[in-house]
Amino acid sequence: MDYPNDQAPGAPVRAGIPEHGRVPKYYAVKARIDHLVAELGEGGALPTERDLSEEYGVARETVRQALRELVLEGKLRRQGRGTVVAGPKLAQPLSLASYTEGVRRQGRTPGRSLVTLDRFPCPDALAAETGLERGEPVWHLERVLLADDERVGLESTYVAVARVPRLDTDFEPGSSFYRYLHDSGIFFGDADERIETVLATPREALLIGTPPALPMLLVHRVSRDTEGRPLERVRTLYRGDRFSFTAHLQG
Repeated sequence: MDYPNDQAPGAPVRAGIPEHGRVPKYYAVKARIDHLVAELGEGGALPTERDLSEEYGVARETVRQALRELVLEGKLRRQGRGTVVAGPKLAQPLSLASYTEGVRRQGRTPGRSLVTLDRFPCPDALAAETGLERGEPVWHLERVLLADDERVGLESTYVAVARVPRLDTDFEPGSSFYRYLHDSGIFFGDADERIETVLATPREALLIGTPPALPMLLVHRVSRDTEGRPLERVRTLYRGDRFSFTAHLQG
């Protein structure tokens, strides 16, 4: 197979063009718009669909499909009635570091907006997954994740009331829950994490401010403290167009 000399590491092999050479029309348009995106830079406004269709000699629906894919990939974003070049994705490390730390390391301002904080008896499924006692009081903390005031995710945290009995009065919802635990003398020991791709529910899409068809990265985490006791169960949705995950592996 012949690889071009300028093949970037991590890029689709041979730019994603199949060996038989028959390239879907929308994909050829997408590749040309992708080059335009690189030239315009973050915040640059794209020509209208009509102008692009005339320039490339294709139907507007072909241009529309190419733009849809670039929006889903996070390279473009809608702004008013137009389309502009999006900024780079947030690279969140797969570690016990908090969301706050990960966002700050990239020069962005993290934040959270409280959706709900309530308590209820621990149900069977949560008890089986975390090791908490069935029926013991647990907190449910739900917050929208922000980066520079942009809504980028939705986080649900479950933790035993016995571990943080004054969560409803002492905790600032916009701050880091990990920092709150640390300041309370509770430290993370280890965690199990699972990542999958999903579509948001209508409620979740409304809270995050995205269309329901936008792919999401769903992270499940069950954490324990340094003594191996159950600490928290977290379900976090990240916008697939705004996030990627990184990990350092060592053999």
